Amino acid sequence: MAHFAELDGNNKVIRVLVVSNAVTTPDGVNEDDQLGIDFLNQHFPNSGRWIQTSYNGNRRKRYAGKGFTYNEEGDVFIGLKPYPSWTLNPVTHDWDAPIPRPEDDPNWTKYLWNEDSQTWKHPNEETAEGTFRADGDWIWNEELYKWVKVEF
Repeated sequence: MAHFAELDGNNKVIRVLVVSNAVTTPDGVNEDDQLGIDFLNQHFPNSGRWIQTSYNGNRRKRYAGKGFTYNEEGDVFIGLKPYPSWTLNPVTHDWDAPIPRPEDDPNWTKYLWNEDSQTWKHPNEETAEGTFRADGDWIWNEELYKWVKVEF
């Protein structure tokens, strides 16, 4: 399946739709973005501009999501700014924290950014219920099978 992001006039993603491979790859081998764009324009004549995105991130850096921005110069989708203090890296097109993440956390699982203190914090494991996996300011509670807000 091919995925296409609809952009507004400011290159913000409005939505992402799926188009069958039968449309974008009629010969079964060579994918053609323009066939998907033509298909979407035919079915949604008053829509914005369409840009193909890749679910596995091998096109345009990352899979587009609602509210993301398409950067034409870099031909990449830029995710939502996670915190007010973070800045966009013009080379990687990722958001950078004011101070680097601790080096002992290569998989982004040990520390969470605390915007109030402008520091990386480790979740308070003593008050946590169950086994958690850190992800932003929220962690996954396997026992409750839900996301819970991390309190520092």
